[in-house]
Amino acid sequence: MFLRYSHKKLLEQYWPRLRGAVEPLTDKQLWWRPNEASNSIGNLVLHLNGNVRQWLVSSFNGHKDERDRPLEFSEREGISAAELLERLGATLDEASNVLKRLTADELVAPMEIQGYHVTGLDAVYQVVEHFGLHYGQILYIVKMLTGADLKLYRELNAAGRSDLSAAHP
Repeated sequence: MFLRYSHKKLLEQYWPRLRGAVEPLTDKQLWWRPNEASNSIGNLVLHLNGNVRQWLVSSFNGHKDERDRPLEFSEREGISAAELLERLGATLDEASNVLKRLTADELVAPMEIQGYHVTGLDAVYQVVEHFGLHYGQILYIVKMLTGADLKLYRELNAAGRSDLSAAHP
């Protein structure tokens, strides 16, 4: 149940909404940052890609960790929204496969990721929680830059309730 819900949040809710919000952005909007202490949408997408790849894909597939986390934040331009989303989409496809095949034994097994001693359960939870945090930041920046209503909850009726009989928060 935990893995199904994690998959649903990450791949059926956060990812399509993030992709839809970022696809129409100009390069200037993608790489805009209010100050040097803040990240651009482009940096956050690179960072999400690095985090998901490191914590889910590489760790559970036994691949060498080749993440360059500082580079995720030092990029300033030159990568289009389409390319960033393609990279993240490919990583999320791999993450989806991992989430679909994980076993209870893998969830309780000890791991070391990014210097942290965690279990598989910790790793999955970290990725979903971390993605949700930066997904929210990205949507806020998109709304600030564009003034657009992203229509994220189209299934809600006028009373703010889901009309979908099987909907869950």
